[in-house]
Amino acid sequence: MELPLVVGVDGSDGSLLAVDWAVDEAARLGLSLRLVYASLWERYESVVSSGGLERPSRQVMADNTVGSAAERARRRRPEVKVSTEVVPDEAASTLVREGHNASALVTGVRGRGEVAGLLLGSVSLAVAARAHCPVIVVRGDRAGLESTHERILLGAGEPATGGEAVRFAFREAEARKCTLDVVRAWRCPAHETADDPRLAEDPAHHHEERAAALLDALLHDPAADHPGVRVRRSTVEGPARRVLLNRTAAADLVIVGAKRRTGHFGLQLGRVAHTLLHHADCPVAVVPQPV
Repeated sequence: MELPLVVGVDGSDGSLLAVDWAVDEAARLGLSLRLVYASLWERYESVVSSGGLERPSRQVMADNTVGSAAERARRRRPEVKVSTEVVPDEAASTLVREGHNASALVTGVRGRGEVAGLLLGSVSLAVAARAHCPVIVVRGDRAGLESTHERILLGAGEPATGGEAVRFAFREAEARKCTLDVVRAWRCPAHETADDPRLAEDPAHHHEERAAALLDALLHDPAADHPGVRVRRSTVEGPARRVLLNRTAAADLVIVGAKRRTGHFGLQLGRVAHTLLHHADCPVAVVPQPV
């Protein structure tokens, strides 16, 4: 049985956009949708209801929030099975736990209670940095949110961190019947030894060749498993975060890998993922790679 797509909801505009994106994704992949509202305050606040029984003061608000989100999802995609849950606990920790039984987690850019000046809400950042399943942060312009480009962008990382991201990208491209753009950024180090004769003759050409070879190795098996996916490969000189960010304006989804060290509970995001999560013009998928 396929695991559901889990969405963190809190009634904010960002979470409602996440619900819209996620229910479309669930319909595309044939998955069910699970909407989760989590707030620590439900543990402590209570009021006396008209019947004289104590009821958490925000429970009604929470129930209404997930109920409204579920109705919104059902109206948009009636064929998708939708379930809801309210959890009296901290939001990021709840969603990370939910990720153990999810095909992916989906969050908005900024929820209720976030500082207005932040580019990305702390909950979304924490979930993307800690979850052990793919996390999609729904952000970007209207074209990217509505998937009008018919193009997915994959930042090809190192083999140790990129295998799961590559497989995720091929499955997405196949489900969407769209082009998969795979980009490997490369740079000439400012100081490197010229022990290798190729470096002495043409260092840029050598680094570009090495990037192309890495792409071939990363894509060989997934491309064979998904022969119908149109793949466009490119190697580009420059910092990976800038190269990818510049291309998100023409993509419906950008995908990057991330390391997940067992037993490590700190934030585990590289500079590339961090930049995309804050600035990309389309939704961002962070796909963990166990190491």
